Amino acid sequence: MVKNYLVALKILLFFIVLFLLPSQSIAQCAGIDTDVKICDIENPVHESINLLGLLDGNPTAGGKWTDDSNTQELDTITGILYAQNISRGGVYQFTYTVPATTGCVSTTAKLRITIGAYAGVPAPYATPCSDREIYNLFEAFNGTVMGPHKNGTWTNGAGQIVPSGFPIKGLQGTFKFTYTVPPVPGCILLIPSVTVWITVVRAPEPGNAKDLLLCGSTDLATYTNFDLHGLLVGQDPGGEWSGPGIVAPGYKVNLQKIFDTQGAGDYEYTYTVLAPTLNGHRPCSNKSVSAVITLEKSLDFTGATLVVDSDICETEIASATYLATLTRGPEVIPNGKYNITYTISGPTATSVKTESVIFNNGVVTFPLEAVNFQEVGAFKVEITSIVAEWNKGVCKNIVDNLSDILNVYPIPNLDSAKLKIDPICQKENAVVQITGASKLLNGTYDIVYKLSGANIANAQGASITVVNGVVSDFIIPAALISKDGNTSVVITKIINSVTKCTNTANVIGNIVVKPLPNATNFKVQIDDFCLNEPVPVTISGLGTLKDIAISYTISGSNSATTQTINLLVTNVKASFIIPQNLLLNTGTTRLTITKVTNNETTCGIAPTGLLDDFLINAIPTAPTTNPQFFCKSDEATVANLVPNGTQYKWYDSVTATTPLAASTILVSGNYYVKVTAPGGCVSQESLSVITVNDTPAPVLIPKGQDFCGINNPTIADLSNNTNASASVVWYDAPDNGNQLTKATLLEDNATYYGFDFSSTTNCFSNDVLIAKVSLTNCTNEEEYADFFIPDGFSPNGDGTNDTYTIPDIDFLYPDYTLEIYNRYGNLMFTGNKNKPEWDGKNSDSKVIDGVAPNGVYFYVVHFNKDNRSPLQGRLYLNR
Repeated sequence: MVKNYLVALKILLFFIVLFLLPSQSIAQCAGIDTDVKICDIENPVHESINLLGLLDGNPTAGGKWTDDSNTQELDTITGILYAQNISRGGVYQFTYTVPATTGCVSTTAKLRITIGAYAGVPAPYATPCSDREIYNLFEAFNGTVMGPHKNGTWTNGAGQIVPSGFPIKGLQGTFKFTYTVPPVPGCILLIPSVTVWITVVRAPEPGNAKDLLLCGSTDLATYTNFDLHGLLVGQDPGGEWSGPGIVAPGYKVNLQKIFDTQGAGDYEYTYTVLAPTLNGHRPCSNKSVSAVITLEKSLDFTGATLVVDSDICETEIASATYLATLTRGPEVIPNGKYNITYTISGPTATSVKTESVIFNNGVVTFPLEAVNFQEVGAFKVEITSIVAEWNKGVCKNIVDNLSDILNVYPIPNLDSAKLKIDPICQKENAVVQITGASKLLNGTYDIVYKLSGANIANAQGASITVVNGVVSDFIIPAALISKDGNTSVVITKIINSVTKCTNTANVIGNIVVKPLPNATNFKVQIDDFCLNEPVPVTISGLGTLKDIAISYTISGSNSATTQTINLLVTNVKASFIIPQNLLLNTGTTRLTITKVTNNETTCGIAPTGLLDDFLINAIPTAPTTNPQFFCKSDEATVANLVPNGTQYKWYDSVTATTPLAASTILVSGNYYVKVTAPGGCVSQESLSVITVNDTPAPVLIPKGQDFCGINNPTIADLSNNTNASASVVWYDAPDNGNQLTKATLLEDNATYYGFDFSSTTNCFSNDVLIAKVSLTNCTNEEEYADFFIPDGFSPNGDGTNDTYTIPDIDFLYPDYTLEIYNRYGNLMFTGNKNKPEWDGKNSDSKVIDGVAPNGVYFYVVHFNKDNRSPLQGRLYLNR
């Protein structure tokens, strides 16, 4: 303790001498070698030690420390040693080094510190639980201010040396251990060892639990008051149960009620034994064990459906695959794996099979082996059992009448059949008779045939019906036999319409087609016209025809019964004008040519689809217009006129034929608009008188943008300096800026944009007033009347008066500079308009770093305006 007192005295004397002597006379010196003893290392004052204060001599701050003993607890920058973190007593050396300078006695000094051994003070209670494998004896010191040095020796109650890891699994009781640390020369070890008492507390025992399996649908009549303790063996008494439906205090459950209200499932019940309390706390945690009561349910598949996919034809037997899809009935079936047992019975045998499947949302699909379906006939697939894989077998599911039929159909046969076809005219339907089809069974069939010869067609279809060997006729459409001459007909395929079973065929017949006028290239063309205009009709593609007669009808908005007219053909075309009396209405009208006759041969045809739709358009009504008003600042264009849209065209005179572009800038005057109907008919023009209003930009009075900032001028003050103080509106940008309120404070060197607004026309001025504001236009009277220099500040971070600044000086003296010195004449801070605040730190000092201490400082203000002399004064810094 004497040494500690001497060390403190040395530190005090060091700082007194350091303060009294000139700084340069002791700078750069490391002090002299010093030995220090710290025998009471557990003292809180030794938690962190400033090594510089322990050196003898006059060491200078700012040097560098090295940890010669590699304690790894020294901050080599600050020289702070965290001595209580060193894990054992002993002698530790540290070196302090400063740069060599003329006049220094030494540049290095060694500090040797002797740290006494410390055995520690154990915590009041060391009570581990017996469910741990190992207890570290050093845990007995947890919670103390400083743990013991780690180089000591543990002995048990019998005096035997033992490791710090104490096996406590299954133990119970109190055990004595002693911890001894070796002494350090030079320090008297008053307490070389300590005794630690370890009390091992027995962990609670919840016992072993067994699960219970029941069929909820049939087995719960005797489980309406079930005692949960029957699920345990070897448990401590007095524990508590938790789980669904428990009735206290006897821990009974009504499993029948649980099943009726919550359904089938696994219900977990947990038995918890509370840990004992020792010395006001619980060394052990509570222990629990769980048992599961499984309540199964019989699943009812009544109403379920089985669909086997799919029926096949006998030609597919070798390659067919089969799927069975089971869909639940009204009862919900849980998702998961099931084992399905089913039988397949057919024309000759029955097989039984079990498949593992997965139900998903009440549906499951599984394959059927093709070996069960190897001949023509009907096969019955029937499910006899369905069992869930997770089911433990205490419940039986209900499966009843769950089956489907799969058919293997025979293929149709047209062998020995013949075709009979009477001659027809060109483009008439041909009626085909089938005879001799004795091998076809009753039913409906689709046939595929092809044509060759004068007419060619492939893969054409028709339908026939067979009743007791008699086959119905089928029709070959006239469109397929449009060319005259001989055409061969061959049936190449036959398909059963119900079973879709198919077979090839080769049944041949012949059609004789007599020639008609060729209408292949006939075309009628009629354009759209406005009401009361002549409507010509052109018929083209007439080929070699010279003299024809046509019949036509008119339908739609106009109608007329059959009209006939004779026409001469020139260059394969003929034309005529529809009589005006037949086209009296606007709207869509259709002309259909119903017959074309060659007048030279008298052969006629009724062409299909020889027609054209045309439109008789109405003349639209002239648009309704009104006078329109715009602001010049809006830069309105023709696109802004009403009405607008692609159907409207605007003109700048009555006689103009070229419409104005949508981007044309509007000027005051007369504009004309016409509307074009969808059919192209154009209305008469309508007049709209356009007026484009403008308001002059506001004008600023001379020097109206100059203010003195100490008066806190606002936008209202700027408005008052214009010729439109009541109506001018200000923005912070010329385009897309923010509108500023009258109370907005003006900013120095900021630019503002003013527009005049006319309440008569509701228009802003097209031109803008640009004002760049200055807040330094202050008179001498204002300077001396309002100028104030504070005499102190408190930079303590409380948000009040944390920096030193001179209010409004940047407005009064925009070029000012502020210098602050300490009492030794050292410059601490230089400020100006861009750096107005001093935060109490030595930002401009060349010899002093860090935070300026409390005390008196001196300022010099250079006004740099109107030849005003600098002003000196003092201020007080108080943190």
